[in-house]
Amino acid sequence: SAATDEYFEEIMLQGMVIGCAKMPLEERFALIEAFLPKIDNWSVCDSFCTGLKTARQEPEKMWEILETYLNSRQAYEVRFGVVMILKYYVNESYMERAFAWFDRIEHPDYYVKMAVAWAVSVYYPAYPQQTRAYLRDNCLDDFTYHKAIQKIRESLQVSKEEKEELKQWKRQG
Repeated sequence: SAATDEYFEEIMLQGMVIGCAKMPLEERFALIEAFLPKIDNWSVCDSFCTGLKTARQEPEKMWEILETYLNSRQAYEVRFGVVMILKYYVNESYMERAFAWFDRIEHPDYYVKMAVAWAVSVYYPAYPQQTRAYLRDNCLDDFTYHKAIQKIRESLQVSKEEKEELKQWKRQG
């Protein structure tokens, strides 16, 4: 390809094309793999995820790929996996697997922690009881846990009463 990686906009555009161009699934997966090392900020990461609607057609195949990246040492590969979960896997079929992955992610990067907090907060309005149960018994570090609670409390989809109750869930320590 003639694309360069010199400018933010060029990288952003490459990600958009990978998401929307018509191509066989295996080719798209290869392009995703080649593109991920180019991601060096949350904006490109999250925009790229938004364009990868292939996850809706082939959720299980995409999930298998995501697990590789959720286990990465590279911050934006992990964030890619988490943001893909919150965009395409907030459903009962994947919830337990998603929560288990959130517990296993120990990457120290701020943008990884914020993605996990964001993902938990997206599950809450859709599955409040299950998410509350997860929040009562999880392996999230304190920063991520408290950010998840904060993001849930900022949601317009959560009742005033729930927000008040969640205020009391702060961990001591």
